[in-house]
Formats: sequence, C-alpha cells, structure tokens
Amino acid sequence: MEKHKSGFVTIVGNPNVGKSTLMNAWVGERLSIITSKAQTTRHRILGIINGDDYQMVLSDTPGVIKPNYEMQSSMMDFVKGALEDADILIYMVEIGEKELKDSTLFDKIKASKIPLLLLINKIDTADQELLMTTIAFWKDLLPDAEIFPISAITGFSVKEVLDYIIDRLPEGPAYYPKDQLTDKPERFFVNEAIREQILQFYSKEIPYAVEVDTEDFIEEAKIIKIRSVIMVERETQKGILIGHKGSALKRVGVGARKTLQAFFGKKVHLELYVKVNKDWRNNVNQLKRFGYKH
Repeated sequence: MEKHKSGFVTIVGNPNVGKSTLMNAWVGERLSIITSKAQTTRHRILGIINGDDYQMVLSDTPGVIKPNYEMQSSMMDFVKGALEDADILIYMVEIGEKELKDSTLFDKIKASKIPLLLLINKIDTADQELLMTTIAFWKDLLPDAEIFPISAITGFSVKEVLDYIIDRLPEGPAYYPKDQLTDKPERFFVNEAIREQILQFYSKEIPYAVEVDTEDFIEEAKIIKIRSVIMVERETQKGILIGHKGSALKRVGVGARKTLQAFFGKKVHLELYVKVNKDWRNNVNQLKRFGYKH
C-alpha cells in the first residue's frame, strides 16, 4: 500500500499577483474572492486538496502591504503565521515585478530552509524577452528556488506545479476529513460573497471601510435563509452604500445571492442591513469579533 502524504503549503506575494485565482483553480471552488482591487483577501483561507494517498492544505494569505491601521497589521500577522507552519512555500510574483512590499518578510523567505517555489504569474500578458529577463532576475535573487512561469487565469502550467508539489509533500496523515474543502464555516463565505460585490460596485474608501457580519444562516430543505449586516465606519458611507431608495444595496444583494446559490447549490434568500460601527478597523475588540485577532 502506498504511504499517505500530507502537508501545509503557503502562498505569499504582493496584492493582486493571482494567489486566490491559483488556489481556486487547484481546489476547484471559488473559496477566495477574486477582484481586481488590492486587499481582496483579508484572512488566511485554507483550501484543502485531497487525493487517495495525499492531502495538501493550502494557505491563501492576504497580499503583502505596509500596514496603515490595526486591521492591516492583523492581516500581516496572518501572513507571518502561515510562513511559520509551512512545509512548502510558494512565492508568487507577476511578470516584470521586482520586489515584495515588505523587505523583512522577503529576508525571512530567503533565509527559510523549507522548499521554495517561485511562480511567475500572468505570463500570458508578456513576450518571451520579458519572461527570460524576469526568470534571470529571480534566479539571481533566489538561487535555491524552483522557478515556474505560469498563467493562473488561462491554466498554463497550473496542473504541473500542483503535481510537482504533491510529489514533494512529506509523509503524514490527513489533517482534515477527506470531503472537506476548507477550514472556514458557511457564514464566512456569505460575508466574502457580499464583500466581493461591494468591491466591484463601489469606489474610493467604501470597500475598505466595510465589514460583513452574517447574523442568521438557516438551512432548510430547499432554501437557505440568510440575514447579514454590513458595517461601515461613518454615516456618509451608509448613505452611499444604500443608494437612492435602496437601489445600490439591492444590486449588491442580487449579485451576492447569485454567487451564493452557485456556491451552495441551493436557493438563497438574502436580507441585507447597513449599520454604522465607528472606526472598527482600529478597535481591537471589534477586530477580534471579526476574526482578525486570535
């Protein structure tokens, strides 16, 4: 009988390099929300990839940024934590990129003794010459890394990298039940689906001042009834979020409901409310409540 392999694999990189797209391609579900705005992923999300003789636990971490307020510091703590318990590390860059937004973190990656893969993403947007200079640049900087040019969005080399990692997983038992895709509860994905719509429909500071709290999640035979509260920091933001006669909020609700029906494979009834929760991004108790502080 073949021995069972299992391990923790962490993906780190700057915002918007394609970490969530890659993880979703591997897991086969939209676990991490993907939009073109920075800071889409705020938490460390585990995606679990199962085979008969292996289990790979992937950590999709927030994009590396210089923190401006307490919530962002917590986001960077997730990144550091995910580095510490990884068996294999994936450092993801996009073509032409030259640095990580946090040099101390980059030094940690460089000094790390665990197997390192450097993925150069979005190669579908570049010519051969740029690709060759990018590979040479990173080879020089990270001589011990295995370098793979990929395109997470078109799927180029995505399966090859996955196979490469599975081959290198250490022997060990499954950490989670084999039918489990993630460590997050259903409510987490409801919050993320609503946040994804807000990121798409609103500009300026609104998406970053918002947190979602799902108060009710009642699953019946044919329908899931959900009630969620969108928190903002100021009254003016509340007005913008709701829009004229509630039209803007309605659009968020319709989009989120479609995503959730596809995700859960069932009819969804979604009620949305907006509340002002002053300066929650700097309030340690509020951050604990929303899962940013352990």
